[in-house]
Amino acid sequence: MLAQIEGSRAVALTVARCRPEVVCAYPISPQTHIIEALGVLVRGGDLAPCEFINVESEFAALSVCIGASAAGSRAYTATASQGLLYMMEAVYNASGLELPIVMTLANRAVGAPINIWNDHSDAMAARDAGWIQLFAATNQEAADLHIQAFALAEELSLPVMVCMDGFILTHAVEQVDIPEQEAVDAFLPLFRPQQILDPDNPVSIGAMVGPDAFEEVRELARLRHMDALERIPDLAGEFHAAFGRHSGGLVHEYRTDDADTVVVAMGSVLGTIEDAADARRDEQDRVGVLGIATYRPFPSEVVRQALLGASRVIVVDRALRVGGGGYLADDVTLALGGTGIPVHAVVAGLGGRPVTRRSIEAMLESSAQGHLEALTVLDLDRAAVEHERARIAAHATPGAPSGSRLRGRPPTMGPVEVGT
Repeated sequence: MLAQIEGSRAVALTVARCRPEVVCAYPISPQTHIIEALGVLVRGGDLAPCEFINVESEFAALSVCIGASAAGSRAYTATASQGLLYMMEAVYNASGLELPIVMTLANRAVGAPINIWNDHSDAMAARDAGWIQLFAATNQEAADLHIQAFALAEELSLPVMVCMDGFILTHAVEQVDIPEQEAVDAFLPLFRPQQILDPDNPVSIGAMVGPDAFEEVRELARLRHMDALERIPDLAGEFHAAFGRHSGGLVHEYRTDDADTVVVAMGSVLGTIEDAADARRDEQDRVGVLGIATYRPFPSEVVRQALLGASRVIVVDRALRVGGGGYLADDVTLALGGTGIPVHAVVAGLGGRPVTRRSIEAMLESSAQGHLEALTVLDLDRAAVEHERARIAAHATPGAPSGSRLRGRPPTMGPVEVGT
C-alpha cells in the first residue's frame, strides 16, 4: 500500500503488521509519534490481541518488555536519547537474557546541554550492550527493517534495535510502501519463543554466574552475534524475494567499483553523500559510498573487502567520541588493519546541525588535494571554540558551563570551512 506518510506512522503501521502482543509506551521526542500511533491502533481494535501498557519511565518500558518476552509474548517498545540511557541497565539485561525484543531508537543527541535534535550519540552509548543494531537510511528502509528485525530477533533469540534518524526520518513525510498484512504474515511466522517462563515447569533466569562460567557466557553471546552476520544477508535476500525491494543487509555499496575515495557512513546522511559523490564524479574525482546497514555486529570482513580497492577512506560519524574521534571510524580502521589504506575520520551533524551537500563536497575537494587531516569536525566554528578556550585560560572563575555561554552565539565563520 503506497502512502504519502510520516516516517513515524509508517513504522507504527509496519510494527502493527508484525502483530506484537505487548507494546510498552513512554514518550520522548522524537519517537513519540510511533508509540502514539500504535496506541490508537490498539484502542481502535486494529491491532489485536495486543496489550498497550503505559509505564512511568523508559526503564519501566523495557523492564515490562523483558517480562512480557520472558513469558512468551512478542514485545516492542521505542525510545531515544536520555530515554535509552535511563533504561540502560535493562538494555544489558535484555541481551544477557537472550530475549527477542524489538525496539525503535529514534536517534537523538545526548545531553548535557539539552539537545533534542538528531545525531547518533544514543546508539553509540549502547553499541556494545549486546543488541543487534540496524540503521535505516530512508523511511522505506526503516519500515522494512522492523519486519526483518522481528524475524531475526526471534530466530536467534537476540534483541534488535532499529535506528532511524530523529526528525530527519521520524517526522519527514514521504512516499512509503506499507506492506500488506498478508505479506507480513507470510514472511514473519508466529512467535515461538526459544525460552519461556512456565509455572508448570519453573526455572530461574538471570541468576548469578560466577567466575567459573562468566567468560563462557560472554563468548556464547559473541558467537550468537557472529551467527547474525551470517543470517542478516540471507534474511535481506528473502525479504527482497517476498516484497520486491532491497532493504537491510550488512552494507550498501554505491559506485565503489572503481572508486579512489570511498566515504563510509550510516543513516539518512547517506543520500546527501551520494549526491555529493555524483557531483565529484563530474569533476573526474572517482568517489564511492559505502553505507553501513548493520552496525552491531560490525561486518568487519565485508567492509574490508568493499574498501580494498580504495586509495583513501573517509568515515563520516554522526557522534563524537570525547577523548578520541569517531566511533564508526574506529571500527573501519580496525577492519582495514594491515592494508595501509589511510582512514580519515570526519565528525558531522552533531546535535542536528545540517550536513549539507556543499559541506560534503568541500570535504571531498580537500581530500582530493591531500589537505584532509586524520580527524575533521565538519563546519566547526573554530573561532568560537578558541575564544572560549582563551577565556577559560585567562579567567578561570566560576560560571556557567561552555554550552550555556555559546548558546545563541552568532556563527563567526564565513564560507563553509573544513577544519579539525
